[in-house]
Amino acid sequence: MTEIAIEGLGKNYGDCVVLENVNATLPDHEFAVILGPSGAGKTTLLRLLLSQEIPTRGQILIDGVPIDPEPQPDRGVVFQRYSVFPHRTVLDNVMMGPQLAAAPFTGRLWGARRRALADKAKTLLAEVGLIDHVKKYPTQLSGGMQQRLAIAQALIMEPKVLLLDEPFGALDQSTKKAMHRLILDLWQRNEMPIVMVTHDIGEAFTLGTRILMVDKARRDPQAPQAYGSTITQDIRLDPSKKPQLRVVEEGEDEASTMQAIFNQYRERASDCLVDRASDKPEERASA
Repeated sequence: MTEIAIEGLGKNYGDCVVLENVNATLPDHEFAVILGPSGAGKTTLLRLLLSQEIPTRGQILIDGVPIDPEPQPDRGVVFQRYSVFPHRTVLDNVMMGPQLAAAPFTGRLWGARRRALADKAKTLLAEVGLIDHVKKYPTQLSGGMQQRLAIAQALIMEPKVLLLDEPFGALDQSTKKAMHRLILDLWQRNEMPIVMVTHDIGEAFTLGTRILMVDKARRDPQAPQAYGSTITQDIRLDPSKKPQLRVVEEGEDEASTMQAIFNQYRERASDCLVDRASDKPEERASA
């Protein structure tokens, strides 16, 4: 059971107030999504949860204990930019974290300990759909596969909390939907709190059981840096009542799924489509 408590949190950079009076309690197995406009302090809040930043005021507690001022394995993180080692294979990437923790000077385990770790890493790679790519290097993987690898890197450390910083922002629509299904499956199996930053409202409502809107509650046009953002909206969603996500089925290629997504959006926009004869493929072919 893991609970996150954010109490009176504030962050200043000199005279610029970025966050002020942020309060929230995230119970065990919460999928919290942080939304907000650009520059509102979403990523700053995530960095504070990770201990990449030190709060100016207030505190963050995990299970009633203030978090360490330095990043620790109890908080895993996946960034938008793929945080993988390009010179190591998929399997070595996943094994790297535990090896560094167990053998900080050599960064390598031997014998039975290494075999046990390799088996654990392969089990996790199977869960994220990369078991057939263990000997490949990151440059041989697609963007979605690299992000799956980054998720496996974070999960093998068995963190209490998983932090996601816009992890799917650089992916195309069909890959993003498949990643949504994957992260929900992992969240349900691992039963850990997840805190994710996104600017995509649809993604927030698709994934989250809790949505926290971060924005400025008060503004001074004469001193725009005088006030920081806080939580202006806090809503809960029942995951059992959400529609099921459709993902790429075995034997179905990505292009057809992208076409299906495009057709869905085209249908929604049917009232505003401009249908010109010259835009039709058969008209252009005969021209």
